[in-house]
Amino acid sequence: SDIGSQKERVVTEEEWLQKWEMGNIGFHKEQGHPLLQKYLDVLLNGRSGLRIFFPLCGKAVEMKWLADMGHSVVGVEVSEQAIKEFFSEHSLPYCEEPVPEISGAKMFQSTSGNISLYCCSIYDLSSSIVGKFDGVWDRGALVAVNPCDRQRYASLMISLVEKNSSYLLVTVSYDPNKHKGPPFYVPESEVQSLFG
Repeated sequence: SDIGSQKERVVTEEEWLQKWEMGNIGFHKEQGHPLLQKYLDVLLNGRSGLRIFFPLCGKAVEMKWLADMGHSVVGVEVSEQAIKEFFSEHSLPYCEEPVPEISGAKMFQSTSGNISLYCCSIYDLSSSIVGKFDGVWDRGALVAVNPCDRQRYASLMISLVEKNSSYLLVTVSYDPNKHKGPPFYVPESEVQSLFG
């Protein structure tokens, strides 16, 4: 598939941190994402008390929304600023602790215990650290991952989900020769080959 000039594009961790520092976060949705509301039934599939994973979570308001419904939310985000903003914007008390298995990583957990956000590279996570999930809300992760890392990302995500899990994935469609991304263009054929 033709992904144009994006194939070689790499956005560094530093660039993502800088986006947060500069407030250059047009990808953040204050009201939550309409597609999650639309397809919530698909994600939950009639189940309650799910463990739901938010890859590259930023400060997504949907994390609180799902936690308030009784689900347990786990996110991963490289920006500590984004994580702290999430808790402060929702007036949620939290504690912070190191993650022994990952050098330099921290875990921020709401005192209610139902929201745990890991501050580290997503590639440092494994099911032995975070467990497995019943659902994934991938609103801006696959499209933010560098194209050269997609296979690695998809393999990790597959290793983190239970057999009967639901995976909601949002992609964006546009001419990849006109925009350098992110968000990157991920054609449906590639989604199929990555996730089967």
